[in-house]
Amino acid sequence: MVDRGAIDQLLQGAVNSGDVPGVVAVAADDSGVVYQGAFGRQKLNGDAPMKLDTVFRIASMTKAITGTAAMQMVEQGKLSLDRPAGEVLPELASPQVLEGFGGAGKPSLRPARGHITLRNLLTHTSGFVYDTWNSKMARYARETGLPAARTGKLEALNAPLGFDPGERWEYGIGIDWAGRMVEAVNGGQNLEQYMQRHIFTPLGMRDTSFDPRPDWASRTVTVHARQADGSLVPTEAAPPPANREFYPGGGGLFSTASDYVTFLHALLTGGRGVLKPQTVALMAQNHMGALNVRKLTTYNPAFSNDAEFFPGMDKKWGLTFMINTQDTPSGRSAGSLAWAGINNTYFWLDPNKRVAGALMTQILPFADPTVLGLLDRFEAAVYASR
Repeated sequence: MVDRGAIDQLLQGAVNSGDVPGVVAVAADDSGVVYQGAFGRQKLNGDAPMKLDTVFRIASMTKAITGTAAMQMVEQGKLSLDRPAGEVLPELASPQVLEGFGGAGKPSLRPARGHITLRNLLTHTSGFVYDTWNSKMARYARETGLPAARTGKLEALNAPLGFDPGERWEYGIGIDWAGRMVEAVNGGQNLEQYMQRHIFTPLGMRDTSFDPRPDWASRTVTVHARQADGSLVPTEAAPPPANREFYPGGGGLFSTASDYVTFLHALLTGGRGVLKPQTVALMAQNHMGALNVRKLTTYNPAFSNDAEFFPGMDKKWGLTFMINTQDTPSGRSAGSLAWAGINNTYFWLDPNKRVAGALMTQILPFADPTVLGLLDRFEAAVYASR
């Protein structure tokens, strides 16, 4: 039995100390939710309290849901993990690799060696990168005016690769392209329509969408910026683009901790309602071979700190999940699945000990040491009863 009082005290203590303005945490096992709690305020010094139905920008926690949509297509034979992605999306048929910059800052490009596959896209081995953690791509964006994916402009996806497909792991926009592949084989449904019909409605995830709803206005968390002295300052988050040209499968969903754990619980129980058990098992396997997840070195410190989970441990990547290869001090089993969103939202799913959880705040930059410490303590408290 989870010690709810101890976890309540832990999370409330983080609010009382000023570590976070507010936090929502939920955990589940096979039987359902075993802990849920909401503490603090949606905005520092604001009036609205955190609640279990408080809405968060979950950013890259979108990726696991897009991966689920893509694997539904694999189950139906509409997509293949290893078919060249260019056969589905002609834009991916002849990718270029960014090698450097010539005179006057002109980018130097060459044809990529090999094809991009859906497996590459889902494992971040396609060659697509994020400019937040790749200096060459950050310069490319400056030199060419390439918009960010969050603008909703299709032009944002027309970035060159940072390396040849399959050469290494590097975090990037590959799952945005995977979302485009899902759209391409679904007869005109965009990603929002597809996810609502085939994932959110079947699972009862009523507060999850790319498009914010009017009734969310009073229960959406303010994003806070961590200052050099450790204090927090409320910021104005950019709203979703009004005239978006695509829905970004790599990020952009709004959701609640409760909704997200509903999704995790479906995977924990064999994909019930969304995927076949053998597909969930496949997604949880290492799909990058001898490659390893690399440290994320920031080139945009306002958005991210340097980020490395479990330093010194080899990490692998499944079909949209990071996989730890050893047991962790907090109790997470080797072979567990996890990832995060840039505003310091985190989740994990442990197939061995049959537990999953999510902890959500809205703080920048990513990989905030204070929030990561709170996540570790929350996990440890959940595992202490198992």
